[in-house]
Formats: sequence, structure tokens, C-alpha cells
Amino acid sequence: MRYVVRSAGPEDQEGLLALAGHLDTVNLPDDPEEIRALLERTEKSFAGQIKDARRREYVFVIEDREEKRLAGSSMVIAQYGRRDTPFISLEVKKEEKYSQTLDRHFEHTLLRLAFNYHGPTEIGGLIVLPDYRKVSERLGQLISYVRFLYVGMHRTSFQEEVVAELLPPLEPDGTSHLWEALGRHFTGLTYLEADKLSKKNKEFIRSLFALGDIHAALLPEQAQAVIGAVGPQTKGVERMLRRIGFKYDNRVDPFDGGPHFRAKTDEITLVRASAQLPIGAVGPVPDGAKVHIVLVERAAAPYILGVRTQAALHDGSLLLPADAADAIGGRPGDLAWSLPLD
Repeated sequence: MRYVVRSAGPEDQEGLLALAGHLDTVNLPDDPEEIRALLERTEKSFAGQIKDARRREYVFVIEDREEKRLAGSSMVIAQYGRRDTPFISLEVKKEEKYSQTLDRHFEHTLLRLAFNYHGPTEIGGLIVLPDYRKVSERLGQLISYVRFLYVGMHRTSFQEEVVAELLPPLEPDGTSHLWEALGRHFTGLTYLEADKLSKKNKEFIRSLFALGDIHAALLPEQAQAVIGAVGPQTKGVERMLRRIGFKYDNRVDPFDGGPHFRAKTDEITLVRASAQLPIGAVGPVPDGAKVHIVLVERAAAPYILGVRTQAALHDGSLLLPADAADAIGGRPGDLAWSLPLD
């Protein structure tokens, strides 16, 4: 079994930084110190050393065991939005206007800054290196879905809703038309400066942004066009989210206008389909056996190990191929978590 998914740890700093270079978002920044701190938090989160479950952050990585490199990553933030770090978004509202005198009707888009101090769980940091995006093992599916399996495994550690922020269309140099038309005028910062600052401190947003309704019609057309739009690099993620129960939340990122998708945690199909089963046997599986993501938990790092593999259910237990069982260190009688895939 060439590819395994596992919990990340401090030893993954170089590999995760290489992945961050392809994404460079708030959750996975292309910054060595930020990545080091993130990996320290994730190891403590998986180990249960962060006692307040709401403050835990979990990074998952796919390891290519042949090349000895990381092929992809994803993450879950247990609660995105607390009293010290609110979840900030722009509500997107519609307002209808009609003049009987002129017999003219308009529907306007309004933006309003919103703060959530008891926020949802957030998924993010999803990236697969270009070299691995078309391999037959479907690594993008594995690294994306493992988050929902883990939420199902530890349901009480996560919130009642899950949110995902998708990237909007950006210019090749990373320019955000919405930020240039809006945020820059209120803060005097470039998009990159504001994005970097917001990772550590969001006070300037509350203090400097307009708090009332902002009429999108007053913005340049390029800025209006990106509000709630999904960028080409995340179209596939949007399709996946809709398929498993997420919907556009009529909220966008205040920096770039990227849409927020939201779902009730217990209604996400992948969370509902997750189940704990004993490993009943290791050996050949029947032809046509369904593909599963199978995870085992461990007391020491790596705290989870998982694979995407064919598996069969028999008398309430899981039959695993020998190479899959070997990759995760699973033996008959061990408990595993399984997510069957369509």
C-alpha cells in the first residue's frame, strides 16, 4: 500500500511547507513559523493535550511511502469563532426596490459585516500536489473525506454545524478585486498585508470596516462579479460539498468574497456513514467489494493511520486486504473506523 493518510506532526514541517507553497491561505500559510506552530497545535490536539476541545486543530497528511514525501493535506478546526477570535464574514442580502412612478424594479445586493462568537467547525487547508492529482488512488477524495470520518469518530468534540470557505476567482498575482474595491479603502492595507495580519489579529476589521449595509452596486463590476463566486481551482470542492449535504450560506469572506458553504454536522452524509467495526480477518476480499476509507487510532504518533482500500463486511466485522492491514498496523480483533465510498 503506497499511500497512507495519517495525523501530521512536527516532523512534517518541511513537507507541509512545500504543500503550503501551492495554497498559501489563512489556514495553511506559506510561512515556516506559522507551519511550525500549526504542527505543534495539531500534535497536541490529536493527543488530547489541549483540554478545551473547541481550540483543537487537526492536520491530516497523505504520505507517499515509496517517495517518502507528503502528497497532500487537509485540516479541521474544531471551532472557528470564539470570544477572543470571532468568525467574521460578510452577509449577502437581497433588497428589492420598485418605483410605481417609473414602473422600474431593481434587486440590490447588500453586504453587511457579521461576527459569530460561537462559531461552527471549519474544514480547510485542502491541497494535493499537482503530481498526485490524477493517480488512480484518488488522493483528493481520501484527504478530503478523512476529515468527515474523523468528525464522526469524535462527534462530541465538534460543533453542530460545519463551514467551508472556498476561494473565489483571483488574479494570477493573487489580487482580490473585492478587497481592492472595499477593504483597502477602509484599512489602507494591501490584500496580502491584511490577510497576513488577520491570521493573528482581527481587531482592525471590526474597528475600521463599515458596520452598516454596503450596496454592492456602488462597487466596480469586477468586484461585484466575485462576490460568492467559486474560483476554478475549487469547482471540484464545491461539487463535493454539495453532494454530501453542504449549501451556499449567503455569506462570503470579507477579504476576497469567496463563498461560505455550511451544513449541519449530523446531516453530512459522510459523517452519518462513518462506523466503528472490529477487523474480523485479513486476507483476500471478494471481487467487487466496496471501497472504504479505513482508519485506526493509536496512543502515540501518528495518532491515526488510514488507507483507501477495498474491504468487505461480514457478520459485523471488516475484512481487509493484507497490504491495507499492514499499512495501518491493523490485526484481527482491533477496532477500526470505516467510511464506505460510492
